[in-house]
Amino acid sequence: MTELRFLTAGESHGPCLTAILEGLPAGLKVSEEAINRDLARRQQGYGRGGRMLIETDQVNVLSGIRFGETLGGPVTLQVKNRDHSNWGARMAAFGEPTGPKVTAARPGHADFTGLRKYDREDVRDILERSSARETTMRVAVGALCKEFLRALGISVVSQVVMIGGIGVDESKIDRSKIGEINSTELNCCDPEAGEKIKARIHQAQKDGDTLGGKFEVIVRGCPAGLGSHIQWDRRLDGRLAGALMSIQAIKAVEVGAGVQCAELPGSQIHDEMFLDENGHVYRKTNRAGGLEGGMTNGEEISVRAVMKPIPTLMSPLHSIDIASHSAVLACKERSDVCAVPAASVVGEAMVAIVIAQAICEKFGSDALSDVKSAIAAYNERIGKGW
Repeated sequence: MTELRFLTAGESHGPCLTAILEGLPAGLKVSEEAINRDLARRQQGYGRGGRMLIETDQVNVLSGIRFGETLGGPVTLQVKNRDHSNWGARMAAFGEPTGPKVTAARPGHADFTGLRKYDREDVRDILERSSARETTMRVAVGALCKEFLRALGISVVSQVVMIGGIGVDESKIDRSKIGEINSTELNCCDPEAGEKIKARIHQAQKDGDTLGGKFEVIVRGCPAGLGSHIQWDRRLDGRLAGALMSIQAIKAVEVGAGVQCAELPGSQIHDEMFLDENGHVYRKTNRAGGLEGGMTNGEEISVRAVMKPIPTLMSPLHSIDIASHSAVLACKERSDVCAVPAASVVGEAMVAIVIAQAICEKFGSDALSDVKSAIAAYNERIGKGW
């Protein structure tokens, strides 16, 4: 059995971005359209910058798929950077450097720490790889993992729940329809809050400022028992939190009730269990977010992530120049005012990848038919008497 894992490569303004996904079972039917659909969703959103007017991300599959089915070997994915034609000389792999160095580091970005860690003199050597443009390939990989999960009856959806301090009214949202009723511009399920959020983003743009927010990722149909309480690094809630925290600009993660667990007594947090007329266990609440003891408990998985405002401001913050050691204003790269809707799509991808990994670990990953048979046998066993 091969572990499901992936790597990405490429710079923001390089010729292309690449990912290799290994461990996807053979026999999975996939479509180019499904990958491109999620790539397009990542580029949408109110408050996105000029780069999205240049790039129209389309995947190019270089290995691992034949006639729309996975072969069991590594899948290589590529997305070309259309903007590279404007940066070719400055991003050349060989030859003499051209163009001015970027020396005014941005507070809140990888710029300054990266320069010191890797002993570089040009911020571009850091910002090109640390850019959220890298998440393009995470979304492409995640789209394939979502296809795998979908074949097993598992779905992964998301919604934006807050931007710039303006939150949705969750009492108005039918959770069963999240993923169907989301707006294209904000990935939001509350139209009234959406209009207020757009006005907030518009004002931030006028002020040369940026906004952060919060999004939720939901997994439906996941079998109970993924993950483990046995070792710290096998706990699925920890792995999901780490995956979401790995996304650029994410600063906090909640599982289920999250921070409310610090505010409410146990009687209002833990999900009581009941037996129905057939002797099956059910719960009236899901404050655990579908995870108990580091394992899925069969309920809907709910995780939320908080994204900080983007560190590139059109009204730059105070910083230092690494070359002259003088006080300056931070550099300005073409950027977004708000990218929370895009981050929610990346969040979907990362959650899908972790859940797909957990499925393969528990049920194997050679052939899709074997995975389905193993899940069916497992569900029959744990369902007996419950």
